[in-house]
Amino acid sequence: MRVISGKWRGRALKAPAGESTRPTSDRAREAIFSMLTSRLGTFEDLDVLDLFAGTGALGIEALSRGAGTACFIDNDAAAVKAIRANLAAMGATGDVRQSPVASIGGAPRAHHLVFLDPPYGLGLADPALSHLHERGWIAPGALVSVETAAADPLTCDWERVVERRFGKALVRLLRAPA
Repeated sequence: MRVISGKWRGRALKAPAGESTRPTSDRAREAIFSMLTSRLGTFEDLDVLDLFAGTGALGIEALSRGAGTACFIDNDAAAVKAIRANLAAMGATGDVRQSPVASIGGAPRAHHLVFLDPPYGLGLADPALSHLHERGWIAPGALVSVETAAADPLTCDWERVVERRFGKALVRLLRAPA
């Protein structure tokens, strides 16, 4: 797995050993960032939130493309260690937190771009979106990329900007309520 574009293009990213982390495929990451680029134009100075972050690949990709800040949240200790190692390998900084997304407290700032990639089949996307929105983590009108298994429902009533399927995965780009 590598950074796709930006100042760290081609740099390798490490994943934790074992099966607890399911990194977003390179093909899906390329498509996600293509969808975002066509809507945002630039990532310059965006505040990015990478939830169920795993390797941190999505947040690191945004930083590579010019995002101003990134916050990474994952409950798994091995994932947090991998994120910190990946940031260090890039010479980057980020706010890395080990916590269940469902119990994270109030936000230090609202984020303009959010990546949500929960474990498949557990129904975590809807409650996570609601929880984070209520606690100020997601800025009004923010773009939110949600990756779930294709069969996993997403019932929130946020604006659906676009949906794309990649094998077993379904990526939905949503716009947070204003």
